[in-house]
Formats: sequence, structure tokens, C-alpha cells
Amino acid sequence: MADLIRLLPDNVANQIAAGEVVQRPASVVKELLENAVDASATDIKLIIKDAGRTLIQIIDNGTGMSPSDARLSFERHATSKIRTAHDLFDLHTNGFRGEALASIAAISHVVLKTRTENEELGTELKIHGGALISQNVVATQAGSNFEIKNLFYNIPARRNFLKSNAVETRHIIDAFQRVAFTYPKIAFSMIHNESELFNLPAAQSGNEESNLRQRIVGIMGKSTNEKLVPISEETDILKISGFITKPSFSKKKRGEQFFFVNKRFIKNPYLHHAVMNAYEGLLSHGYHPSYFLYLEVPPKSIDINIHPTKTEIKFDNDRDLYAIIRSTVKHSLGQYNVAPSLDFERDASLDTPYAYKGKTIVNEPSIEVDQDYNPFKSNASAKVQPRRKAPGEHWEALYLQHEPEQEIIQNIEVEMDVVSQQLFDDSKDDSIYKTFQVQAKFIASAIKSGMVLIDQNAAHQRILYEDYLAKVTLEGLGHQQLLFPLKIKINKNDKVIVEQIRQDLNSTGFHISEILDDALVLDAIPLTISEKEVTGILESLIENFKNEIPESSFSQMDSITKSLAKSLAIKPGTTLTNQEQESILNRLFSCKEPNYSPFGKKTFITLSLKDVEERFNL
Repeated sequence: MADLIRLLPDNVANQIAAGEVVQRPASVVKELLENAVDASATDIKLIIKDAGRTLIQIIDNGTGMSPSDARLSFERHATSKIRTAHDLFDLHTNGFRGEALASIAAISHVVLKTRTENEELGTELKIHGGALISQNVVATQAGSNFEIKNLFYNIPARRNFLKSNAVETRHIIDAFQRVAFTYPKIAFSMIHNESELFNLPAAQSGNEESNLRQRIVGIMGKSTNEKLVPISEETDILKISGFITKPSFSKKKRGEQFFFVNKRFIKNPYLHHAVMNAYEGLLSHGYHPSYFLYLEVPPKSIDINIHPTKTEIKFDNDRDLYAIIRSTVKHSLGQYNVAPSLDFERDASLDTPYAYKGKTIVNEPSIEVDQDYNPFKSNASAKVQPRRKAPGEHWEALYLQHEPEQEIIQNIEVEMDVVSQQLFDDSKDDSIYKTFQVQAKFIASAIKSGMVLIDQNAAHQRILYEDYLAKVTLEGLGHQQLLFPLKIKINKNDKVIVEQIRQDLNSTGFHISEILDDALVLDAIPLTISEKEVTGILESLIENFKNEIPESSFSQMDSITKSLAKSLAIKPGTTLTNQEQESILNRLFSCKEPNYSPFGKKTFITLSLKDVEERFNL
């Protein structure tokens, strides 16, 4: 029998490795930015075109490479950052496996220009699909200049799996921010299609907290500054610093939650739970706080080589870290009077400010005490005559309820808000309806073959979705002009998304008069919503478009109407009158697709009479 096992050619092995390291253009950005940081750069510029498909260019002023190092850097497992296997457990740099450049070069056209500071001329390398095309001596600035062109040109299947330009750009921005958050003393800038998205100057202050705050505000927008609460603690196993946000600024969607361990971005649900636990009782249901937490632990107590993208870390003592993070976050919320106090008589103005923690007292106040004072000594000049009890006055009379007071209390009128929406006229007699609510979540009704059980939230989503989609397609949802423009704060990062869907938002009634760096200005909103609902609905719309933005305009409109229906539908737990229940029942079965909500969830189930009889063993 012939031998079956063969060694793979180098180009095939490199393309397999590239599948692990380079999943999308953002993967290239992450690896090259981390290499620039490891090269001691103080100024890093990122330039991309067409969401990284056409060009990814990173220019830094780091140490640069010699001609031999430049050539060797594109070989697999060639690295300057570790020497032995033991170094894997004592890492102080970002990249260390030596696979990034080899993997990137295997699936793109690479041009590298690099020069060390003590050399007059630098080196230029051109590599196509992992093969060296040329190596020349050129005049270039000190540092490195990587140009990655035509990514995945030789793997069309992988290129076809890339998402739209907007989605890939979003991932690139995420990768850029995760590195920029960690190094406030390095200047970063990002240019996309000749438009500058970020220009982050290097922090000059010697105060670490001030530097981190400046970088966070620079990335997330000026409105973030008022939301931040500093956090700081140092123990033998963990040093934690950074910022959390006040509960009043929490959002329905996640996304602004960052853990950095030894200056490396990670995802850890266990530690995230520690932060959420510290906010217990301070957040509304379904809301999430933002946080930017920087953890420093001994390098030997973690393993960062358990995941190809190095975003997951194994801790030796994660239970201890959980307890420290939870208590530290709770402490900061309390020190800054963010957490509510149960002592209603306490005067918060008398609390010791957080900034004075641990400071010594300079001038102690002097207190004079009269040692001869006797509170029981009688004073002849100020005698008080005791009150004589009136004849017939008994203690029971103090607790009797007088009739006039009773009449006043009974005649008080209290205004009450109606919790549920009135879906149609109240004039009908409730006795004719044959529906009832189950746990304020489901609507039950009898049908010829048995009974039907309707999910009121999913059903109302379907009703609103088809109603909105029909109106938008034919005439638009309609809008109400605002007397005063409404300013809605958004993240600086979401500006690109809003600009892309602006026309469709106008069609649904959100008339945007101006888009600022960290806010939208609306002069009209849809007829179906109130001003207080606008912020939550727009946040949901933007969040839905962050992950996937369809290419066609109709699909974008479809996504917006889905989000509107989801935001405005009757929520589980809402009590409905018989008329409202009957209205949902009738309107649902008048829909074109009554079986499912716009998001694919079942709207109702039926139980036949036979099914019910079987449950009773009849």
C-alpha cells in the first residue's frame, strides 16, 4: 500500500495558518498595531481603503528593522519576543508567536519600508502571496511602513465571506480602539477613504488617571466625561484602575465594556459578572453599565496562549479576582455617592470627599467644654409651670378619628396613568369577549378546534411591523414637527452608521437636521412615539446596524421598521383589558404572516380539544 501521509507545501501551510490569524481585515489591523507598539513607537497612523479590502497601511516611528530582520520577519515562527518555552508564561509584549506577518503575506500583496534610527538608508520588501518579489535599498523615515494590499486575493472563498464595508469598518474601528485605549502616551490617528475618523494626541500629563480619562473621552466623545467614575485599588495579586459609568447613564445594549489585562484587551464573562454584581439594585432591568477597567496581574499567573486571537485568558486565581473587582467597583460607587443610601436623615454634604481619603489633619478644631455644667440643676429665674390636664381629658381622645378629616380623605381625587395602550373604543361591553390573560404575558381564547395561546409581545410586534412597513412603502410613517429641536447624544463611533441610514430614518419620521461628532439634532419624530422614547429607540436602531447592515435600501428600511416594532410593542407583564386582548387577536390573524414575529419567534400555539382531553386522560 502506498504511503498516504505527506508534508504540506509551505504555501498551503501558510494559508492554513492565515485562516487562524487573519479572519478579516480587522485581524491584520490588530496584529500590525500591536507590532508597532512593541517596536516602541510614539506615533502610529492607520490608513484604510474600502474597509481594508484594497489597502491597510500602518506607519510608525518605532525602532525599525535591519535588512536581515526585515526579511526574516516574514518567516513562520520568527520572533524577537521569546527565546524558550518558559517565556510563554512571562510575557511583556503583545505578539509573540511569529505567525502574523507570515500569515498576512501569504494572502495579500505586501510592501514594507523600514529603517533603524542609526542607519541612513532603509529596506523595501515586496512580497506577493508569501513569495519574495524584490528587496531594495530605499530612502525612508525611521520606523516601519506596512502596506497590505488586495487582502485574500488568492483565496476568493474567504473574500466572499467578508461582510459589507460598513460592518468590516466597524470591526476595524473596534480593533483600533482596543489598542488606543491601552496606550494613552502614544499618539494614534485613523484615516478611512481619505476621511479622518480619529486623531488622538499623546497624553502629556504624569497622572495616569488623567491620561486614561483623556484617551477615553477622545475615543468615545466629549459627552462621556460626565459619566465616568474613577476606580483604583492595589493588592498583592491585582492592581486595578480605570473608570466605570454612573448607573443613570446605563444603556439597553452592551458594547462599551472593556477589560484590559496587562495592556491586552480580553473578553471574560466571569469578570463581567463581577462588575454587574456590584451594580446590583442600581440598574433597571435589561440595562448595562459601561466600564473601562485596566487590570495588572503577575504574568506567570495567566495563560494567554489558549485562543488564536489571544482575547481569552486563563487565570490561576479567578475567584480572588472576582471578589476584588466586585468590592472595588462597589466601593467607588459608594465613595462618589452614586449608590443610594438607606440613611434618609444623613446629610451628604457632610461626607468626607473621596479626594481627602488617607490625608492627615493639619489643624484640629479645638472644643471647649464647661465642666461645671449640670443639666439637672434648677434655675429659679426660669421656672416652667407644668401643664394642667383639662378636666375629662383622657389619653384615648388623642387617637380618635374626627369625622371632618375622614370626609376630606374620602373626597381626595387621585389621578392615575393608564398602564396599557387603548387599542380601540371603550364603548363595547366586556361581557361579549371570550379572551383572558395568562400571567400578563399570554392571551388565551377559545377556537372551534380547541384553544389558542398568543404571545402578546411577539403578536404586537408582528402587527406593528406589517402596519409600519405598509405605510413606509406607500406614503411614509408621518412625522410630528418639534417646537424645539431635540438633541440626542450618540457615541462618536456611531456617526458613520447614522450617516449611512439617514435617508431611511427620514422616511420613518426621524428628520435629522444635523449630525455632530457626539449627537444628533432632530426637528421631527414619528407620529407614533413620544419624545422620551426617542433616545432608546435610536440606540436600538444603531445597535442593530452595528453587526450587519444590508446592502439594499429596502433591507435597511425593513430593519428600521423591525426595530421600531420591537421597541413600541406591548411588553410582557402589561395588563390588557378584554377589548385590547380581542383587538390583538383580530389584528394578528389579519396579518399576512401571523405565525411568526418579525424576528422569527412564534406568535401563538394551538391546543386541540383532543390534546386537552388526553391531558385529562379522557
